[in-house]
Amino acid sequence: MSALAHDGSAMLGRQLLRVRNNPALVILTQTMPITMLLFFGYVFGSALAMPGAEYRSFLVPGLLVATAANGVMTGMFQAAQDVHRGVTDRLRTLPVSRAAVPLGQAVADLLVTAVGTVPFLLVGLAVGWRVEGSAPAAAGALGLLLLFRFACVWAGVFLGLLSRSEEAAGQLGSATFMLPLLSNAYIPTGDLPGWLRTLAEWNPISAVTTALRDLFGNAPVPEGAAWPVAHPVAGSLAWCALLIAVFAPLAVRRYARP
Repeated sequence: MSALAHDGSAMLGRQLLRVRNNPALVILTQTMPITMLLFFGYVFGSALAMPGAEYRSFLVPGLLVATAANGVMTGMFQAAQDVHRGVTDRLRTLPVSRAAVPLGQAVADLLVTAVGTVPFLLVGLAVGWRVEGSAPAAAGALGLLLLFRFACVWAGVFLGLLSRSEEAAGQLGSATFMLPLLSNAYIPTGDLPGWLRTLAEWNPISAVTTALRDLFGNAPVPEGAAWPVAHPVAGSLAWCALLIAVFAPLAVRRYARP
């Protein structure tokens, strides 16, 4: 365990140095959610039954979770870069714990996401979003959000290690943009057709989004929803545990195999 902690901290430093040397990508990924908040909140919000300010309060948690789900894309792309540029092969030759490299990438992404969430929340406050619940509940919502991001990054790292090329990883990662569209991140699912509503409510993004709305006090838990949405905190924790339990061992095993 001490070797993993030592090697993991070294890989964490490498990933943070990588982020520092590529600030344009970080700025782009952090400003995109803000752009979407302004666009969706003021354009789509006027077309929905909710009043504008109420829709923006509804939208902010959804965009937070949609951004967290993009951890699949970033994890996939960074892992694929290392594989196809020979970095992974060089790291395999070093006396480094096999779990340290993917763990360092996941933790570094988590830290960058935590910092990048602050300006988004400030813009959300500026457009009318408020925390209506208690401070401990809000802290729990942010912790749940980061846990979901951590779980998504592990899935991305595994898929990136499997990718045939950087371009393929980028194209497949971009397809994850569809996942929030099949959830309640942007619109309520109550009026969707039965089969589509079921699909949306069993999407992990829907459970985490509902949990954040409930903990922030922005919207009540919908009635008659599928189990993960009807019990959003428990459903979110279950989804996160499942993703980490499946993809973390797979990513470490795939990394260790030449």
